[in-house]
Amino acid sequence: MIIQLDPTIAETAKADILARIKDLKYKATEVKTQRAHYLVAIGKADIDLRAIGQLPGILDIHRVSDDYKLVSRKWRVRPTVLDLGDGVRIGEGNLTLAAGPCSIESEPQMELIMQHLVDNDVRIMRGGVFKPRSSPYSFRGLGMEGLKLFHQMARARGIKIITEVMQVSQVEEMHDYVDVFQVGARNTQNFNLLDALGGVDKPVMIKRGISGTLEELLSSAEYVFSGGNEKLILCERGIRTFETASRNTLDLNAVPILKEKTHLPVIVDPSHGIGIREYVPSMALAGVMAGADGIIYEAHEKPEEAASDGAQTLNFQESERLIRNLRKVYALRQELE
Repeated sequence: MIIQLDPTIAETAKADILARIKDLKYKATEVKTQRAHYLVAIGKADIDLRAIGQLPGILDIHRVSDDYKLVSRKWRVRPTVLDLGDGVRIGEGNLTLAAGPCSIESEPQMELIMQHLVDNDVRIMRGGVFKPRSSPYSFRGLGMEGLKLFHQMARARGIKIITEVMQVSQVEEMHDYVDVFQVGARNTQNFNLLDALGGVDKPVMIKRGISGTLEELLSSAEYVFSGGNEKLILCERGIRTFETASRNTLDLNAVPILKEKTHLPVIVDPSHGIGIREYVPSMALAGVMAGADGIIYEAHEKPEEAASDGAQTLNFQESERLIRNLRKVYALRQELE
């Protein structure tokens, strides 16, 4: 069960609640986030919530059977909407678009891409400065100096940044230069990293693992939430299957299932999901119709010259056409709803 405490609760009242929980053979974990103060209580006995809910200092109490309790929609029916500031919001009621290169390569490259985004009213730019690559000889990003330049240029244009963090030691040094931390597919179950991100007051987007189940994705989000950070986004980016005709298999089944299971925003990454440039727009549009709160995809002025992932990256003309169509499809979805 989840118990929401009064933020002004006295220590004596909290001690009484914890004692009552212990008497019921439940184990309680205290969770303090940017927004609220909770007790997550785990136990096997079927109890009457009124036995605890009437105690002083309790604002609300919910029975949640899911292993991922805090991110479950069973207790928080109203969807979470994240406000990045300057009118940029991620969550239900918004179609959030994020685009940019796989890797940040140079100042001229960033200048061109940011202008493309500004011209098309896209307010979030994706781009990696630390890149996990299958080969140690591939381009692995510009590092912190690249991120600082990325941040400076984006701020001047009113653009928010989403970029990947790969290890615990990077969290603190990256903190002031990102708007959304991205946890990549290879790190979805890096629990030390998830614990560290639970301690920051910045949104975190968690990508589904390469062979991860939805249950595992939700459990990864639970790690961050239980660490104190409620600002979470889930990303379906395709999974590895037996199919070899595409880079991954974009599991659009995941979108409505996640929207039912969790109150967190759900976005789709069609670039990694299929890995073939010609099909990225179709999968992006399908993602919106499936109910996604946003789309994140790769764009570059010359994909054939991109340092990484050029085969799945749209050029500016393709990107502009996709942006127009995504907004049309989203408007259609709203009519159908």
